[in-house]
Amino acid sequence: MLDADFFRRWMTATAAAVDREAERLTALDSPIGDADHGSNLQRGFTAVATTLEKEDPQTPGAILMLAGRQLISTVGGASGPLYGTLLRRTGKALGDAGEVSEEQFAQALRTGVDAVMVLGGAAPGDKTMIDALVPAVDALGDGFTAARAAAEEGALATTPLQARKGRASYLGERSIGHQDPGATSSALLIAGLAEANGE
Repeated sequence: MLDADFFRRWMTATAAAVDREAERLTALDSPIGDADHGSNLQRGFTAVATTLEKEDPQTPGAILMLAGRQLISTVGGASGPLYGTLLRRTGKALGDAGEVSEEQFAQALRTGVDAVMVLGGAAPGDKTMIDALVPAVDALGDGFTAARAAAEEGALATTPLQARKGRASYLGERSIGHQDPGATSSALLIAGLAEANGE
């Protein structure tokens, strides 16, 4: 079973990974976006980690709701609302339970990913964060390590695609050949699950 401590570790691990990879995320964003993806997410997840130290939400759902609110209020651009929606909807789907099974979490995360697809109007193959998140959710039944591998593969697979959503879509064919920064940061989020579980 996954308890509040697991979800706290997940958010902390993700914040550390985003901090580590911020420059790479911004470098990926530079040719096809506003060159601020890394710094925006770094600011957001740092705020999440700081708030979780100060406040003490007691359930998995409450932790994710709090993290989602922080991201929406501190991250600029499209990433804040998208990541915020992902975590808030996942947290809401988990409800008030003190512990959840991996299966319940997988179902809740799928609810969150579906909400992001509705909000951003994106589907798999559009060269967005969805290209990492959907394979990850599909693989969660096989464990966190499988989900991490699926997310990383999904992010890499965005390189030859032409962007159909988001800022990169304005570039048309010039978006081809660049790995999507949103899919890359989403893979970091999923990798945090495996790390939080000691994998």
